[in-house]
Amino acid sequence: MRRSVAVRLSAVLATGALAAATGLTLSTSTASAATGGVTGYATQNGGTTGGAGGQTVRATTGTAIHQALCNRASSSTPIVIQVEGTINHGNTTKVSGDSCSTAADKIELKQISNVTIVGVGNGAVFDQLGIHIRESSNIIIQNVTVRNVKKSGSPTSNGGDAIGMESDVRNVWVDHATLEASGGESEGYDGLFDMKDNTQYVTLSYSTLRNSGRGGLIGSSESDTSNGYVTFHHNLYENIDSRTPLLRGGISHIYNNHYKNLNESGINSRAGARAKVDNNYFEDSKDVLGTFYTDAAGYWQVSGNIFDNVTWSEREGDNNPAGPNPTSNTSVSIPYAYTLDAANCVPSVVSQTAGANKGLKVSDGSCTPQNPDPTDPDPTDPDPTDPDPDPTDPDPTDPPTGTNLSIGAGSDGSSKADGTSYGNVRDGDMSTYWSPSGSTGSVSIKWGSAATVSKINIRQASGSGTIGSYRVLNHDTGAVLASGSGSGVIGFSATSLKKITFEITSASGTPRIAEFETYAS
Repeated sequence: MRRSVAVRLSAVLATGALAAATGLTLSTSTASAATGGVTGYATQNGGTTGGAGGQTVRATTGTAIHQALCNRASSSTPIVIQVEGTINHGNTTKVSGDSCSTAADKIELKQISNVTIVGVGNGAVFDQLGIHIRESSNIIIQNVTVRNVKKSGSPTSNGGDAIGMESDVRNVWVDHATLEASGGESEGYDGLFDMKDNTQYVTLSYSTLRNSGRGGLIGSSESDTSNGYVTFHHNLYENIDSRTPLLRGGISHIYNNHYKNLNESGINSRAGARAKVDNNYFEDSKDVLGTFYTDAAGYWQVSGNIFDNVTWSEREGDNNPAGPNPTSNTSVSIPYAYTLDAANCVPSVVSQTAGANKGLKVSDGSCTPQNPDPTDPDPTDPDPTDPDPDPTDPDPTDPPTGTNLSIGAGSDGSSKADGTSYGNVRDGDMSTYWSPSGSTGSVSIKWGSAATVSKINIRQASGSGTIGSYRVLNHDTGAVLASGSGSGVIGFSATSLKKITFEITSASGTPRIAEFETYAS
């Protein structure tokens, strides 16, 4: 299968020149970074359009960014600032004006609105210099890298946050950003993406957050619960100790993210926070969801997530992981439209799309094969050039032959019901089984080296619910090998892979999968 991706075009480059010493260029063009792709809670409360419709300015220094803000007719005059090059302390100074309030040690977006900052050309890197949003609204930050922002040591910026929002902030969309540090708090770094003191209607999408002690937070303390309505989707969190994110109060929607190497804890919902956690892929991590380091409980609604080599600590005191079998303890209603990628596809989709300088690629929301050729009125008809198919052609539903490759292999999956195990689907025992925690979920067979598989046999245990629909997925690529309903023998083109997944997408009752057999033929 070839997965298609939509591509959002960045703004056209500005022309003309002004104040070359500050790295500022103006243009009469009204083109801006694409805003039609904004998703999540940033679409609410009137939407988030940034500087759409305003003047386009080109900046190659931090001083030029501040100059562009200060040269506007008012603090709400729309503007698109296209940034190229490295922005650092050496080229960022305070600029004064009636339409701005800037500072020398950070990119300051304070008491302003209707602004887009977008990386263009060879890319925009904010090196040891954070972006601070305060008392502002309708802000877009897109296609930029912010790295190594420190709160201690030298130089310091933005309290150690790569992007920080505080004090009555509304409608911010951060998209295709790379936010990274080179260590934790002891090395002088703080959060990569922080929101506090009444920050609402924010989306973080298609971004990479990595190599930090802290991914980010919503709320600075257990009493700072005025924040919320934040969406996190199609982001990569990699090599983060904790806070992916930390939630204090409010509502968050967290879907289609890839979490990899979370070292201490992941999504930390506390102080009454409510999170809807859909179709994420958690890999090689510890305690990826729960309430940690506090007795002020938070809540979550979970569905469709995959936990691949995730370990869970014991529940004790102020340490309350949601696993090893995460189940929902609240219900969250989402007010906007969105399309979920299947969790199995998330690592592949995110690797192609998340972060700066990826061409602003986004998922098309589909992990299924392309539609049949529209010139073929019925693609299921036999080949018209073969009016008499060979009766010896094998039927893909024929009983499989050879060795069941699942015996001796590994297994994992999405959530599982109490008392069931992923290993039960490969033990050759029809009396043991795996069940999802609800009516849908997925279970996988995996090998240390690639195996060739062309048939599987799904055998249900006694008392099983009815499988309404399923998909068989090549976990390595996200490709759909087969789809249908029910159970039994399922055939498809011979495929070399390290991991194969049987995903139940609808069911009546709770299915019980006793054996997930795999065969070469």
